[in-house]
Amino acid sequence: MSTSEMDRLVELTRDSRFCMLTTLDPDGTLVSRPMSRQEVDISTELWFIATRDSRKVEHIRRDPTVGATVAGDTSWVSLAGKAEVVDDLEKLRELWNTFAEAWIPDGPEDPNAILIRVDIESAEYWDNPGGRISTVISLVKSTITGQPYDGGDHAKIADV
Repeated sequence: MSTSEMDRLVELTRDSRFCMLTTLDPDGTLVSRPMSRQEVDISTELWFIATRDSRKVEHIRRDPTVGATVAGDTSWVSLAGKAEVVDDLEKLRELWNTFAEAWIPDGPEDPNAILIRVDIESAEYWDNPGGRISTVISLVKSTITGQPYDGGDHAKIADV
C-alpha cells in the first residue's frame, strides 16, 4: 500500500474510535460485534482489548480470518486481515483506557484481560467528500436524470 493510500485510510477512520469486528463461528456463521480501537490512527494493524474467555477470542484461535468495518459521517471503510490473540501485559498497559475499564474493571492486570491484534491485508472504502448535502443532491440528480447514483470516492486496496 502506498503512503497516500494509508493516509487516506487514516483520514477516513480518524474520527471513529469504534468499529465492528467480524469473526467466524465454528459453523461458519459470520459474527460481528462493536469494538473500541485502541490506537485510533489506523496503520497496517489494529489493536483491541478483550477477555480471554470471550467468544471472539475463541473464534480467532480457531480461525484468524477477520473483518473490521469503520463508519464515519460520510465514509465507510472495510478492512480484512488475520487476527492473533496476544498475551502481552506491557502492551496491554500501554493501550489501557477508560473504554477498556468499562468492560474489565480490574484493569490490565486482570488475568482475563487479553489483546487482539489484527494485521490488515486489504481494505476498501467509500467516501462522499461533500457530506450529506452532496449526497442528497447526487440522489436527486440521479432520480431526475435516470443516471445511476455516483456515490463519491471508492477504492480497493490490496496487499496492505
